[in-house]
Amino acid sequence: MTDQTSNVTEVKAESRIFPPPAPFAASATISGMDAYYALCKQAEDDYEGFWANLARENLHWHKPFTKTLDESTAPLYKWFEDGLLNVSYNCLDVNLQKGHGDKVAVIFEADGGEVTKVTYKELHHKVCQFANGLKSLGVGKGDRVVIYMPMSVEGVVAMQACARIGATHSVVFGGFSAKSLQERIVDVGAVAVITADEQVRGGKHLPLKAIVDEALALGDCEKVRNVVIYKRTGGAINVLEGRDIWMHDLVANQSDVCEPEWVSAEHPLFILYTSGSTGKPKGVQHSSGGYLLWAILTMKWTFDIKPADVFWCTADIGWVTGHTYITYGPLAVGATEIVFEGVPTFPNAGRFWNMIEKHKATIFYTAPTAIRSLIKAADADANVHPSKYDLSSLRLLGSVGEPINPEAWMWYYNNIGRGNCPIVDTFWQTETGGHMMTPLPGATPLVPGSCTLPLPGIMAAIVDETGHDLPNGQGGILVVKRPWPSMIRTIWGDEERFKKSYFPEEFGGKVYLAGDGAIRNKDTGYFTITGRIDDVLNVSGHRMGTMEIESALVANPLVAEAAVVGKPDDTTGEAICAFVVLKRSRPTGDEAKQIATELRNWVAKEIGPIAKPKEIRFGDNLPKTRSGKIMRRLLRVLAKGETITQDISTLENPAILEQLKQPL
Repeated sequence: MTDQTSNVTEVKAESRIFPPPAPFAASATISGMDAYYALCKQAEDDYEGFWANLARENLHWHKPFTKTLDESTAPLYKWFEDGLLNVSYNCLDVNLQKGHGDKVAVIFEADGGEVTKVTYKELHHKVCQFANGLKSLGVGKGDRVVIYMPMSVEGVVAMQACARIGATHSVVFGGFSAKSLQERIVDVGAVAVITADEQVRGGKHLPLKAIVDEALALGDCEKVRNVVIYKRTGGAINVLEGRDIWMHDLVANQSDVCEPEWVSAEHPLFILYTSGSTGKPKGVQHSSGGYLLWAILTMKWTFDIKPADVFWCTADIGWVTGHTYITYGPLAVGATEIVFEGVPTFPNAGRFWNMIEKHKATIFYTAPTAIRSLIKAADADANVHPSKYDLSSLRLLGSVGEPINPEAWMWYYNNIGRGNCPIVDTFWQTETGGHMMTPLPGATPLVPGSCTLPLPGIMAAIVDETGHDLPNGQGGILVVKRPWPSMIRTIWGDEERFKKSYFPEEFGGKVYLAGDGAIRNKDTGYFTITGRIDDVLNVSGHRMGTMEIESALVANPLVAEAAVVGKPDDTTGEAICAFVVLKRSRPTGDEAKQIATELRNWVAKEIGPIAKPKEIRFGDNLPKTRSGKIMRRLLRVLAKGETITQDISTLENPAILEQLKQPL
């Protein structure tokens, strides 16, 4: 392994510090840093006992476990393996037993604004009926089911129903192409696909069932016996007799009682595909017991969840954030949550703020990409500025998906939280199942742009390419030195790739490699993620995280959003290429050259001359998936001047690619 990050210099010090508001800290689940350090010490003093106690306190066990951690087959770690439980039972039945049957579980708002509320009792009935329907099709414990659904109550029901009968689900984001869907169906060996006729996004009807038909027609999907279709729009579709069945027909005569299938804590709850740096997507396999434990604990610790909260995570169930913080975590703690079908800019860019006001959301969890795009929208149109809305119900804000640059953090803090809401800037991955590093809102002094410290029990460290610890202030590679319950168990069907990807022999084969560069502040010990290891640029022997350069650009008053990639350079080895969206219209000609020069000088002042982008390209937006994630792999291709040959079916705005081809 080459040294990717060890020479990263100290990230420019952020002097702004925001202690937790005293009223928040007074009632917080973890109140004050002493309480945080006490939990960390418990984990350090008795690691297995720490996790065992939490598992007994937070999960309902049908058969209690007797062994906490099995390290005999490391890195194929096993947690609570001889214990039996059911994830759906823990999310639904336990709440009914506590007398919460009439509490609203889900507030669903459709793209067009229609609102549906579902209680825990109603959700339990829906899940049981659908679980019985799946059983009537012969789906059972150990089978794999692919879910290709829009954001909906039915999507959550489908996932919970699979968990109830011991089937392993694999959710595929509704923006993926037929080829991508087919690859996942084949790799996971699915016996059924659950989908919808269409999905609705931004007022547009988009096909789902037709894409499933196309995927299955590509071949090698013989194991798929049934396609279950949720009627979302009533759009015209083909229904293949003997294979396809409407969801409403499947559940019509089913009992609303379904005894849960008790499974080992190590039983695969789901397989979720994530892109690898090379090769085919990786099927990240998660367990039942350890995963659910961490979903519950992070709801309590990170989000400080309370019985009266209305929790809103804006993610899609096609991503891990939607698994942990929509389908499982909120329900397992008995919360009321918002599930949203649409996009943040339809019918206008005030949609999020309108929904917070209407539903009295108390906790709001979204992505930096969404925040930055809404900053731009608010600057352009005063009518959708958050100041026009009553956001006083909010008590906590969260950020997820990528590091948030300090200026976007400050806008979020001042304009959405009105200076009263802590921001939990959460760092984690598909592979970790839940948060790894994040401020605790009642304990941790906040620093804009920093995910601060690891959660109790997460033994994170920064090491060099040989695995040796680095001192604070010196950038390196982020690792976790001990296994934890919610970690990836393996890559589905590819144990060797799992070991090579996450537990490389260069690090001894037992240390989890996160794949991210990071640095710790010399004074506070706070972590800052500097970007993927392969996103650390080497310019004339100097190593810089792309995130640092992006943050400097966005700190400029002209800039709304920026993404930075590297491109080969004969002189410096690697050159910096910046893609920039301004807060005003896209410049052209001499004006564009002038602004590019201003921005280069700005970066030189903020970081140093070595960080000046060699190229700056302006666009009306950046290429993003329909879930709002910047597609940096496409930017790398554009920077090199190559033709894009990759699948761009998940791209929200393909026309942007033409704008970004020409350098300045």
